[in-house]
Amino acid sequence: MAPQAVTVSFRLGGDDGVSVEARKWAWALHELGFENRRVAGEIEGPVEPDDIVIPGLAIDPSHSGRSDRDPVEPGVLRAALQGADLVVVDNICSLPLNVDAARAVARVASEHTGRVCFRHHDLPWQRRNLTQLEADFPPRVDGALHATINLRSRRELHARGYADAVTIHNYFDLDPPAHDRNTTRNQFGFGDDDFVLFQPARAIERKNVPGALRFAQQLHGLAPGLPLRLWISGPAEDGYAPVLERIMERAQIPITVGRAPTAGDGYAASDLVVFPSTWEGFGNPVVESIAYRRACATYPYPVLAEIVAAGVRVFSTQQPETVAKFLSEPPAVRERFFDANVHRARVSFSLPDLPAAIDETFAAHGWIAW
Repeated sequence: MAPQAVTVSFRLGGDDGVSVEARKWAWALHELGFENRRVAGEIEGPVEPDDIVIPGLAIDPSHSGRSDRDPVEPGVLRAALQGADLVVVDNICSLPLNVDAARAVARVASEHTGRVCFRHHDLPWQRRNLTQLEADFPPRVDGALHATINLRSRRELHARGYADAVTIHNYFDLDPPAHDRNTTRNQFGFGDDDFVLFQPARAIERKNVPGALRFAQQLHGLAPGLPLRLWISGPAEDGYAPVLERIMERAQIPITVGRAPTAGDGYAASDLVVFPSTWEGFGNPVVESIAYRRACATYPYPVLAEIVAAGVRVFSTQQPETVAKFLSEPPAVRERFFDANVHRARVSFSLPDLPAAIDETFAAHGWIAW
């Protein structure tokens, strides 16, 4: 009988970073022989027969059909994890945005008789509004594995006494299928000559929409003949909608907000990627832009150094003149740039390598027989 793996999170199945990476881990665990099921406060997209939705686990339970904030009943959660050989707690106990849910998951995980892996995309002390929860999260569970997606978080965990914390960074499909550029551009009203600067991010404070607009306006100043427009995949969250509305009212170039049918459609419809975030647990669009053969201008957020250490090249939002020069290069020069970036990314970030990375990490932790 195949071992059973359960992924637990606030929400799964959507386009947010945690959901995207949870899907990759589920695929990798399947490759390693596991059967997977999902437990979450919200599950977006197609529902699997063995999915379990516990509304109280959602970041905001009222969005899951609940009008209250009753804490999760431990018995309900315990039953959902029953029989799991491996429980992957994906960020719900790392970034306790719903503290009641995070505490309930931590309690049940500490009682679980199978193996538990806490997967950390973010940590409470990395967010100003959550530092007061640092003493309680991530939970300290005997025998559990703490897996971060970046080296910085692993070092911070080590400094706080999580001696066995490891890093398994994010992996990517570097040979993605072709997507329909023209259909997506028509859907959003982009003209054939429009130069679309794409910010693949929700509109929240740390995604730094003003930084994207500032870079776009600087680039437009350097190349005034470029019919440039900024496209933010959005939507606005965490109360950011009024701020975004003011930004759009004052912008000197057109701004479009809306999510493409798929991430690949978004990259295909764009001409340049801008990623001005001030903080990211990893920064998937940096590597995704490489996979889809788009140049990316990014702000030097702390974890970016771990990505470029692999030898890939990105541009800086603080040096728009370098981007303007690149855009003026002959197509053959730009294609060689993209070829080299994909080649370098393949060494460190190729999705087919993820199952082996997980397997080796589990074995090093003593998790061999299932």
